[in-house]
Amino acid sequence: MDDYDVPSDSDLLRADQEEGSRQRRLRVSLFWRTFILLSALLITTILAWLLSFRALEFEPRTLHTAQQIATMVNLSRVGLMHTDPISRVSLLKALSEQEGMRIQPHEPADTFELLNDSPLGIQLTQEIRKRLGEETLVARSVNGTPGLWVSFRLGDDYTWLLMDSSRLTPVEGRTVVFWLIIAMLLSLAGAALITRLLNKPIRELSQATFRLRDGDFGNSQLDEEVATSEIRALNIGFNRMAEQLAKVEQDRAVMLAGISHDLRTPLARLRLETEMSVTDEIAREHMVADIVQLDAIIDKFMDYARPVSTKRTGVNLHNLVANCVYSVQEHGEMDIHVQIPQDLFVYADEVELARVITNLLENARRYGKTPGTNVCRVDIYATSFSNGKYVLVKLRDHGPGVPEEDLGNLLKPFFRGDSARTSAAGAGLGLSIVDKTISRMGGRFALTNANSGGLVAHIRLDQAPKEEQGNAVQRLQRPKVKRNASPSTRY
Repeated sequence: MDDYDVPSDSDLLRADQEEGSRQRRLRVSLFWRTFILLSALLITTILAWLLSFRALEFEPRTLHTAQQIATMVNLSRVGLMHTDPISRVSLLKALSEQEGMRIQPHEPADTFELLNDSPLGIQLTQEIRKRLGEETLVARSVNGTPGLWVSFRLGDDYTWLLMDSSRLTPVEGRTVVFWLIIAMLLSLAGAALITRLLNKPIRELSQATFRLRDGDFGNSQLDEEVATSEIRALNIGFNRMAEQLAKVEQDRAVMLAGISHDLRTPLARLRLETEMSVTDEIAREHMVADIVQLDAIIDKFMDYARPVSTKRTGVNLHNLVANCVYSVQEHGEMDIHVQIPQDLFVYADEVELARVITNLLENARRYGKTPGTNVCRVDIYATSFSNGKYVLVKLRDHGPGVPEEDLGNLLKPFFRGDSARTSAAGAGLGLSIVDKTISRMGGRFALTNANSGGLVAHIRLDQAPKEEQGNAVQRLQRPKVKRNASPSTRY
């Protein structure tokens, strides 16, 4: 396979891959960008509120817990000191069953673990000692039994009071976490709704801009009755601009149609008079050729100025190229090799795409003849890439190519390279028409020089989806010429 047959060597494909890579890295819609920023702001605010609540609630909660524990210890001490042994047994049983409290002697052999060094443990121990005395111990386990243990003096001895450790439940309990999740979900839903409302007019403006770019002026109007004054002013300005562009486009079409009609009528008379009145045969032929060239230039101007159809359907690329090749065979100067799968479909306007292929073949016939011969060899290759998303078409001649400094200008209207100026009979609009037509069909067009000589035209089009392939309408008659069964065909 030649160097031009490898899609990865194409400047167009390489640029497309680089663009796709950039889009994968950077493509974040305005909706998601706004939503992420709003969500981050709301979540940060909720977390800051939670931390502030914990900081403000910490000291009152500690004081309340210490006061409650001290009260229970004092009540237990008073109850034990002023009851007889029989009543004391009933009191201890009631405290255990109703309050979950247990009282036991503090033995010298007891092993205990004090509350941890957390801010809550330190603050709580200090507040309890202020109320019960500095000799008071606050432990989280005694002899391996976990709980909230407080050692207090009862007469000459010390006694342990065991309470439920739930009294030390931190602020971030299940209830707080539950409501925190609910608040975040509501905040995210609100952020999504606000973002959607903010981005709706921008999305509508973007869609209208694309329709306007494609020449669909009738469906490019925006709502001028929206409630927001800034959006209303923007929509009104855009609608007036679209109306002015539609009027300019209509005036241009009318003007060009009038110019074409007014020029062709005297040209037809001039050609008739020349053929009838000029006796010199050579002079007559030259004059008629000039008139024909003027008529062809008018056709090019009309092709460039007329609006391009944007109606796309599934098109069988192999059949379409075969018809285009068949139509140029009559020149006898073309040696065309086609390598296109017969089941390859593109999503394009069939008539406009046929015009593009014919235009490129005509350009190759005029300027792409193999040096030293009067024959133009053209190779046409097509393949699918990006997992069937796009189709890349290459049309290459084996002529002298184009100077590198002129490649960037070939798609500009009325530009012709120095090698083409002496032999060209056109107005320098052919490649500009091709570029404009391909762009209107959602594709891309580029020109490069082949490494081994010749000019290569690259066309990237969308591949037709499956449903379009099934409904593809073949409006071009299949050429009645003998072809090989293989996808590679020579005409």
